[in-house]
Amino acid sequence: MGYMKFRLATGMSVLGLMLSCTTVLGGTLEGPLQIMVSKDLQELKIYDGGVVVATSRVSTGKAGHSTPTGIFSILEKKRTHFSNIYDSAPMPFMQRLTWSGIALHASNSVPSYPASHGCVRLPNDFAKTLFSLTRRGGHVLITDRETAPQPIAHTALFRPSVVVPDTPLLSDADLRPALIEAGGRSVEVAMTDPKPSIVEPIVQKTEQDPIRILVTRRGERELLMDLQVALTALGYDAGTPDGRHGRQTVSAIRAFQLAEGLKEDGMATPDLLAAVYAKAGKGTPPNGRILVRQKFKPLIEEPITIRDAEIALGTHFLIASDVDADKGTAEWYGVSMDNQLPKATMKRLGITTEADASAPDATAKTLDRLDIPEEMRMRISGLMSEGASLSISDTGLGPETGDGTDFITVTRKVQKADASVVQGKKKKKRSSITLVN
Repeated sequence: MGYMKFRLATGMSVLGLMLSCTTVLGGTLEGPLQIMVSKDLQELKIYDGGVVVATSRVSTGKAGHSTPTGIFSILEKKRTHFSNIYDSAPMPFMQRLTWSGIALHASNSVPSYPASHGCVRLPNDFAKTLFSLTRRGGHVLITDRETAPQPIAHTALFRPSVVVPDTPLLSDADLRPALIEAGGRSVEVAMTDPKPSIVEPIVQKTEQDPIRILVTRRGERELLMDLQVALTALGYDAGTPDGRHGRQTVSAIRAFQLAEGLKEDGMATPDLLAAVYAKAGKGTPPNGRILVRQKFKPLIEEPITIRDAEIALGTHFLIASDVDADKGTAEWYGVSMDNQLPKATMKRLGITTEADASAPDATAKTLDRLDIPEEMRMRISGLMSEGASLSISDTGLGPETGDGTDFITVTRKVQKADASVVQGKKKKKRSSITLVN
C-alpha cells in the first residue's frame, strides 16, 4: 500500500471529508508524515516533510504529572481502553508511547493547558481520525518549545541501495545483534552460504517495514565488552564478552597489568582500555555505537567513532521520505531537540561542552563528527525504505527502550527562562486537517 500524501490548503478544512472518506483513511503516518507535540503551545502538528498538514490543541500533564519529552513511537493501539491507574478512566483511541503508561488518547476535556495525569489528551474527533491514520511504529516527538522538521542533506545520511530480485539473501533464521569476536571481526550469522570477504549490502525491498537507527555513545557495559574482547585476543582470557566485571575479567586485567608494569588493581578504566588497544595495535578504542531495529526487534549493533568526544552530540531525530531504491536517493528531514544533560552524566561521558539545539546547523555539525565504517554504511543502506529514521543521543538506550519498543529517547528540559511556557488557562484552539488532491 502506498503512503498517503497531504498538502496544505489554506482555509480548506476537510476534517469531515477525512472522517467519511475510506480511501483517505487507508494511508498511515508511518512514512513521511511526522507527529509533533509542543507542551509550551499545548498543540499537536502533523508534518509532511516541512509542511504542516494538520493541527490540534492538546492537554498534557499537569503539575506533578508531567508528560515526558523526547522521541517516542506508537507501541500499541486500542480503540477502547481504560486506565489501570486512575479509576478505570476511559482512554478511547489510545496510542501507547511508553510501557510505563504515557499515551495519546481522546478526551472530553482538552482545555489547551496542562490538565492530564501525564498522557496527551486529544479532542474526540481528531483522536479518532489520527487513530485511523497511524500504525504501530509511527514516531511521535514531544518537546517543550515548538520545533519543526527541516530538510537536511549530508554525506553521513544513509541512502538506499539498488533493489535486487526477490531471491532471498538470508536464511530463514532470525537476525541477531552482531557480536564482536576476538580480533575485532564481526560475526556473520544466518547467511545461506559462505561468501568471499567482499563488502556487499544487505538488500531489502522498499516495501519492508522501516528501520530505526540509533547513534549514541558507548556506555560502560560496551566499553567493558571491548576490553574483554581485546584482552582475550592478546592471550589474557577474559571469558565471554558480556560487559560484566567478573572474576575472570578481573584476573585477565591483573595479568595484563603485571605484564606491562602497571598498577595491578584489576580496574577497567578508559586508560586501561587505551593501553590494551595500543598493545594490540588496534588504534583508538571506539567511543560510539550504531544500533538498528526493525519491527521493534534488534538487527545490528556495531562500534563507531565519534570525533571531538568532549562535545555533546545533542539530541536529534531525522526521518527519510521519498526513498527511491532505483535511483539510490532519499530526502531527510531533521529536528534538533533540547536536552539538558545532568552534570554527573557529562562527567561520566567526558563531555565538557554542551550541545545547542537552537543552532541552525546543530544536526549537520553532529553528523560531521560521525565516522561510520563503509561496510556498516552499506549494510544499513541495503535496509533503507520509506519512513526509516535516525536518532542521535548522548545517553544510550535509556530505561524506556526494551523488548517490544523502538529506540525511545527521553529528554530533560533546559533550565532557562522561557516566556512561551504555558501559564494558566488559555482559550481553546481548534483542530484542523487540510487536504489537496
